[in-house]
Amino acid sequence: MSGANPNAQFTRRYDLDWLRIIAFGLLIFYHIGMFFNTEGWHAKSLGANDAMEPLMWLSSPWRLPLLFLVSGVAIRFLSDKLGSARFAADRSWRLFPVILFGMYFVVAPQTYVELRSAGEIAPGLVNFYRGYAFEWDGPWSIHTPTWNHLWYVVYLFVYSLLLAPLFPLLRRLADSSAMLAAGRLTASNGFAASLVILVPLIPLLVIRFTLAPDFPTTHDLLNDWANHARSLTMVLLGYVLAKNDGFWRAIDRILPVAGVITVTAAIFLFWTYSNWEPAVENQAWLWTARISRIVFSWTIILSLVGLARIYLTGDGPVRRYLTEAIFPYYILHQTITVVAGYALSGLGLGVWTEFVLLVVITAGGCAVGFEIIRRIPFLRPVMGLKLTEKQSTKARPAPQTH
Repeated sequence: MSGANPNAQFTRRYDLDWLRIIAFGLLIFYHIGMFFNTEGWHAKSLGANDAMEPLMWLSSPWRLPLLFLVSGVAIRFLSDKLGSARFAADRSWRLFPVILFGMYFVVAPQTYVELRSAGEIAPGLVNFYRGYAFEWDGPWSIHTPTWNHLWYVVYLFVYSLLLAPLFPLLRRLADSSAMLAAGRLTASNGFAASLVILVPLIPLLVIRFTLAPDFPTTHDLLNDWANHARSLTMVLLGYVLAKNDGFWRAIDRILPVAGVITVTAAIFLFWTYSNWEPAVENQAWLWTARISRIVFSWTIILSLVGLARIYLTGDGPVRRYLTEAIFPYYILHQTITVVAGYALSGLGLGVWTEFVLLVVITAGGCAVGFEIIRRIPFLRPVMGLKLTEKQSTKARPAPQTH
């Protein structure tokens, strides 16, 4: 039986806005790093090396899960406001045009560069685009058209539609007397607060050691089951957390412990990644690292949420600008990085010169692109913006995330 939720009226969560901005920002820098590391990617620097890989690997377990968690919070607020049918219609209107436009126009140049780098196509963007746009799964090693980095938007869109009919049930569960009591208990008792760390780790560990070995991450919507399980788990966690003030206060209480675990796990994992060859030869070391990675992925999210609740609660023009701009930045950034990186790689520059230029070009290109997009009405909805620009975001009651 569900009870009235006394925490149902929340003001805008600036801390979650900032976390969303930070997560997308790190993702942009991560993709710049992919141009320079030794892993396969759409384009590569001739000076590619493994110097940044341990740090990049440390960011991989939690960036997108954090975004899905924040998205789950936003889904709760928006679905409560609109109801299931209007929520599904809103997500279709807001996300599907981004996916379609992104695949056929934003991502296409990335595929062109990748196929040119592999020697699969001759120069000529127009000829390539005919095959890319009008031949489903064209005659290349890459499935076309593709969504590349926009997989997050695709998955969030699908999850939103799948969850929409279940909102009445999910709302009753999230606002049930038992869930509200659990929130109050974890907020008031230090031992109970540890459950905020331990309980979500159970599904994450199960997914890692059951689904993940058979379904490595591919971003293929129909064959990416471990990734779906992880991502949907984070969405549901965000949904449950959203209006339960007890759980948020429990995160505040558990912050020192989560922080210590995070720092300890990060040091161990960095050491492991820096000594990867001997680590894979030692089963005890390797299994400890596998478990530590899952623990780290959750405790760093808890730590960041807790720290944001302390230090990132203020508003201002920077937050308002970036809250609107960061999603178009995310849509644009990888194409700018891939195309600019491909052009720079033929100039014979040093790797640090390439890196600095690529950061400047990517950041500058995103900023200029956003300023253009926001002023052109027909581009706004296909780049994740509302049709008209609001005068102020101060009065909006819930976190805006896509």
